[in-house]
Amino acid sequence: MHKKYRRRMILLTSYLTAAAVTFGVLAYVSNARARQYELYLSNQYQRSFNDLVTAVEEVDSALQKSMYAMSQGLAGSLCTEVFGKAMAAQLSLGSLPFSSAELEQTASFLSRVGDYAYCLSRAAAWGRAISPEELENLKALSDTAAILALNLRGMQSELLAGALSLTQLRKSQTTLDELSEQMPGYAGDGLKLIEQEFPEVPSLIYDGPFSEHLTNRKPKVLEGLPEVSQEEARRIAADILATGRGRIHPEGELTGDIPCWCFSADGEDGAALSVCITRQGGKLLSLLSSRPAGSERVSPEEAVEAAKRFLQSIGCPDMEETYHMTRDGVLTVNFAYRQGETLCYSDLIKVSVALDSGKVCGCETKGWLTSHCQRELPAAAVSQEDARAMVPESLEILSSQLALVPSDGQYETLCHEFKCAAEDGRHFIIYVNAATGQQEKILILLEDETGALTL
Repeated sequence: MHKKYRRRMILLTSYLTAAAVTFGVLAYVSNARARQYELYLSNQYQRSFNDLVTAVEEVDSALQKSMYAMSQGLAGSLCTEVFGKAMAAQLSLGSLPFSSAELEQTASFLSRVGDYAYCLSRAAAWGRAISPEELENLKALSDTAAILALNLRGMQSELLAGALSLTQLRKSQTTLDELSEQMPGYAGDGLKLIEQEFPEVPSLIYDGPFSEHLTNRKPKVLEGLPEVSQEEARRIAADILATGRGRIHPEGELTGDIPCWCFSADGEDGAALSVCITRQGGKLLSLLSSRPAGSERVSPEEAVEAAKRFLQSIGCPDMEETYHMTRDGVLTVNFAYRQGETLCYSDLIKVSVALDSGKVCGCETKGWLTSHCQRELPAAAVSQEDARAMVPESLEILSSQLALVPSDGQYETLCHEFKCAAEDGRHFIIYVNAATGQQEKILILLEDETGALTL
């Protein structure tokens, strides 16, 4: 019995020893892999940071050259180079372990300088020379890029010397402000300093999404209209939903570009509804139903008519269907405002209709609220017949009309719109500038059984 007990103890000891050795080997391998991964990450971050520094320096170099380009072709080429380098810098910045909120000024500058250069290169391609004011903007942007590059180069030297660490910053969940106190030896301290000492960026007013004129844009439909109380907005929401005020429940305020009173509502079909009414003017900003649509019993044509009636009921007349798309039993229609013979694409409203009930289950009016007004439309300097010459002979023109087309900077251009078909059956939309007679924009129209989409 005693010998049997000893034998069991020896076996148990052997198993435990083998297990300990196995776990030790596994732990060693795991730690080795972790160290290898940390080294890989460190090298990747270092490479991304080096690419960021190089790209910012190349942005500055291209900006400096563009100020002295005398030919439109060279000026356009250099501005295209600025755009490409700014994009490369943004990609490198996005690969680093920092949030965009903490590096807001750096990320914003790279976006703005790239977009501004792109717009200038586009103008040069159309034969327009860079103006004196735009040259001043390029110089100011170059000055900013030079300072940013200098600061990043200094930080790069500390990283190479081992005084800063990017890998350690990835492990921390704290912000750059906290890192400056807790981890002064890491990269967060240097980046926080770059953000704090970021040079002034010039105000840019141009035809692009980062233009200064967009930051102070007020909704045109709401101009001059009085403020409505929460109770007034509640009554308006009840009228829109054709239900009693007791079924509308206040959910607070929505701040932002268009401040709103927000409500939830009990739909007759058991759906939970969300409604936002603008504080100024009491207009519908958005409507959304949570109810999933069932089997389709309503045709797309009937759904479009239901959407049109809804727009009439909320005070949005003269809206014309442009395209629609069906998904998960819901048809969403894009409407644009028609003023006389011209379709104004900026005045956009989207309305969704459930194809099982034919009832409106969604609406978004921000484009219309922001842009809609009675415009003084210029006469087309280029006739439709002359504009047809800018449509390739290989395309068959299916229809044409005048259209006011928004740019990236929310300016508007009067164009002749031509919907065309290619020999292989693909559909295109070609816009020809009604003032210059040059092609303004080309879209691909994708159509299938669910509707239409433009690219």
